[in-house]
Amino acid sequence: MSHTLGIRQAQKQKTRQAFLDAALTLLEEQSLSSLGLREVTRAVGVAPTAFYRHFRSTADLGVALVDEALGSLHPMVRTTVSTTGDSEERIARAVELIAGHVATHPAHVRFIARERHGGVQPVREAIRAQLQRFAEEVKAELAKDPEAAGWSDDDLLMLAHLYVDQMLITASLFLEALEAPEEERERVTQLATRQLRLITIGRGHWLD
Repeated sequence: MSHTLGIRQAQKQKTRQAFLDAALTLLEEQSLSSLGLREVTRAVGVAPTAFYRHFRSTADLGVALVDEALGSLHPMVRTTVSTTGDSEERIARAVELIAGHVATHPAHVRFIARERHGGVQPVREAIRAQLQRFAEEVKAELAKDPEAAGWSDDDLLMLAHLYVDQMLITASLFLEALEAPEEERERVTQLATRQLRLITIGRGHWLD
């Protein structure tokens, strides 16, 4: 009996993932608010009623995509502001990590960039909640740095949000340059490096 249940559970998870993958592919060319349930089920090759065994609505599907796109990124985001190395090494590491993630997961990055201010409220709220978590985790990393001595919690959180926002901007720039010539990607790398350097310089003088 337990073996049979295990097979059924694995099949259910496989079908659920198929819905997520199909939706992500369809969302390359449209927003979630315009995505039809039948489009997704047709792409998966199942009847529309099968959708409701996994998701309550396309908004629910979108929230699951947010979790898939951002939920696993928390260790990487903390690494981008790790206190290891000097400021230039940290900046180079952050830009490299972001560029690598965009190259590996362009569809997820495009989905978040589009839906962050899109028309589906539960998805916007899910993205906002994930970004807030990122900011809190970045704040905790920043607080470990000796340079954080004398900073208030509010100011550290403000700085953390600056870094998170800049990571999103950088990811969007790399996404736009994904199919561009090498020199354009290099230009984005240089721009992202300078922008992070500007935040770092401002950080160093905040308590002056």
